[in-house]
Amino acid sequence: MSAHERPALPAALPVLSDEFFMREALYQAEAAGCLGEVPVGAVVVLDRVVIGRGFNSPIGDSDPSAHAEIAALRDAARRLENYRLPDCELFVTLEPCAMCAGAILHARIARVVYGARDPKTGAHGSILDLFAEARLNHHTEVTGGVLAERCGRLLSDFFAERRKRSAQEDAAC
Repeated sequence: MSAHERPALPAALPVLSDEFFMREALYQAEAAGCLGEVPVGAVVVLDRVVIGRGFNSPIGDSDPSAHAEIAALRDAARRLENYRLPDCELFVTLEPCAMCAGAILHARIARVVYGARDPKTGAHGSILDLFAEARLNHHTEVTGGVLAERCGRLLSDFFAERRKRSAQEDAAC
């Protein structure tokens, strides 16, 4: 190679998709389900690298705030040693509730990606839309419906199994 020739550039690295990170959140959700918790999982991503992980654990932790999003935000904030996460994305298997939406906004998360909608407590339009509240001082981009069927099925199967066990226990009495 002469001094004027440029070396060949390596092949481009693959771009990690929203589906890739949602699968990471699904692994967290499955862990919650194995522990008897409602199977919701979340990951925080910075520069396409997972820096925070969390899953629902309010029963095991005796903590009503122990939602997947809160756990993932706490994990990421500890790693970055900063309570603000302005360049981060949060991937969660279920539409955030009002508590989690508030924490996401306070952390200054740039983007939220969720799987299944939550018709009972969802705060991105299912019940209310905190992310669209213009009077708030921070706004977060939100994308819903990523791997929605898989995320929803995990929850549906969990609750169907719970109802089945409950019915069996009632029948045994």
